Amino acid sequence: MAGASPSLAAWLTTAEPQSRLQARLGHFYQVFRRLARNPTAMAGLVIVVLLVLVAIFAPLLATHSPIESGDLRTERLLPPGPVFWLGTDDQARDIYSRLLYGSRLTLAVVVLVSVIATPIGLAIGTVSGYFGGWSDRILMRITDIFLAFPRLVLALAFVAALGPGIENAIIAIAITAWPPYARLARAETMTIRNSNFIHAVRLQGGSSARILLKHIVPLCLSSVTVRVTLDMAGIILTAAGLGFLGLGAQPPTPEWGTMIAQGRRFLIDHWWVAAVPGVAIFVVSLGFNLLGDGLRDALDPRSSR
Repeated sequence: MAGASPSLAAWLTTAEPQSRLQARLGHFYQVFRRLARNPTAMAGLVIVVLLVLVAIFAPLLATHSPIESGDLRTERLLPPGPVFWLGTDDQARDIYSRLLYGSRLTLAVVVLVSVIATPIGLAIGTVSGYFGGWSDRILMRITDIFLAFPRLVLALAFVAALGPGIENAIIAIAITAWPPYARLARAETMTIRNSNFIHAVRLQGGSSARILLKHIVPLCLSSVTVRVTLDMAGIILTAAGLGFLGLGAQPPTPEWGTMIAQGRRFLIDHWWVAAVPGVAIFVVSLGFNLLGDGLRDALDPRSSR
């Protein structure tokens, strides 16, 4: 898109779009152009794209089974080498292949938590900010209760109640992730609800539900999207923390937090068992943070870049 032809670029950047589709495509083009001028944001985008590609093509990229053990007498805790590129763990399993398949689980957790938590936060925040009064007080007090606890501690409590497992871990993380989105959506809604165009929609007979869904929620999406992108690193760390404590994905499922927990006993003599998944978590979290910072600048209408 950055290398669009002059005629296409002119069509996308015209000040008088002829359709809603043209206006939306033009907006996305402008956002991508601002994002492309930010090297760190593009580095984050590359990391995220690589994560997606690795997760999709893990069966083709893996050199061994991520679950089946090798010969415990000769292939246990081997250092990185030509056969096992990133070494083996205490069960003689290939760490490289487990890392690839673990990216699938990491990406699934990020996507599912975002899909569950974002609509909840948007709904609560926009309803609270638009109607105000007693509904605002009740919804925000509930939000404050969730925000009063550290996310990992609250997720631990929910997983302890629901039981260990990756499905319950996703539900627990989603339950703890929505409050910041609700706060942000409420703040955005309170600045929009008394705008002239909202009054015009009311005068035309627009219902509160239509105003919320058609006008306020779309205007809140850009800010919430940036916040969700920045929170993805926290989601990954929370999921890894639950896996490290044995409350997330259960063995032999390859999950980065679980891999670190299994390798912590060998950290001194066989450092690669825990270090490799730890580096993976660091790189992916960094990628989401860099991309989120870039999106924040690119989606800012006051940005001059």
